[in-house]
Amino acid sequence: MSNAAAPQAMTLDELYRLPDDEQRYELVNGWLVSEPPPGARHGRIATRIATLLDTWARRHRTGVVLSCDTGFVLHETPDTVRAPDVAFVTLERYQALADERRAIPGAPDLAVEVLSPGNTRAEIHARVADYLAAGSTLVWVIDADLESVFSYCSLFQPQPHSGSDELAAADLLPGFSIAVSDIFSI
Repeated sequence: MSNAAAPQAMTLDELYRLPDDEQRYELVNGWLVSEPPPGARHGRIATRIATLLDTWARRHRTGVVLSCDTGFVLHETPDTVRAPDVAFVTLERYQALADERRAIPGAPDLAVEVLSPGNTRAEIHARVADYLAAGSTLVWVIDADLESVFSYCSLFQPQPHSGSDELAAADLLPGFSIAVSDIFSI
């Protein structure tokens, strides 16, 4: 018989107290998950989407675009804190934040995940489910290998987009659109 204590789930406050070791961490149901740094293609695609969204959002003063350095508290007790590659939050929600230095309560209005070589279908499915369950209006999953974007308003009905298809979100981002092929061009 062992007297070892069972592992305890981590909280957001404990996550913030971790030493800075330049790793990217998330909390999933209280468990610490680290991800290796993504590659150049991943960074280029995430930057392209973030730049296009930010240009549009600033021009129309509708929201704020955030990088993967921003955590979103999707669930508490146990805590789930996700950091999408790119996120859009409406200006109204962002201005209502009590503390910009902390993770944002709730899901981003739009979460964008760029697939990395190590991502599994189950992991991406769980991420999309977490965002939608916590209130995201839309989740875009970008697959660079297929040069496609899968748009989720519902977990079980992703809409595939590729080539010259226009990626848009009329209800959330009125007037924003981009040809999917432009996301992948150099």
